[in-house]
Amino acid sequence: MGDPRRLKKKYKKPKHPYQKDRMMEELEYVGKYGLRNKREFWKMRSILGEWRQTARYSRTLLPKKAQKVQQTLLKKLTRLGVLSPESTFEDILQLTVEDVLKRRLQTFVFENGMAKSIYHARQLVVHKHIQVADKRINSPSYIVKKEEEDLISFSPTSPFATAT
Repeated sequence: MGDPRRLKKKYKKPKHPYQKDRMMEELEYVGKYGLRNKREFWKMRSILGEWRQTARYSRTLLPKKAQKVQQTLLKKLTRLGVLSPESTFEDILQLTVEDVLKRRLQTFVFENGMAKSIYHARQLVVHKHIQVADKRINSPSYIVKKEEEDLISFSPTSPFATAT
């Protein structure tokens, strides 16, 4: 039967484990965005793959239903800040993993100058020093929505809140 709390994997490993070019590209992203391991990169790549798969699938539907699915996906990606409001449906297929990695809370904490390095930003998030809209978030992979960008701050109980 299995454990009901046991969730399925949220990523897929590469089919060929030892391709030097792919491994170097992954390692570059791991260093640039302060990921813990390549599994986090694979999760972000899987999220992007799901969005792109939905976009491709919508092209096979009847026109009315396809329009509805496409508009829903466009609204979602615009709300998340991955796409700009004037983007078209074709822009979904042009997205890269880097577009998703830029929306992570860890990246925003570093880019807002709240941390000295991308790794320091990760530690601040994990140790619950960061809040988004009066809610503590301790997951560095949290995807920041467009309206939440300006609401990222130190939590009131954090010693860093009084330092700035």
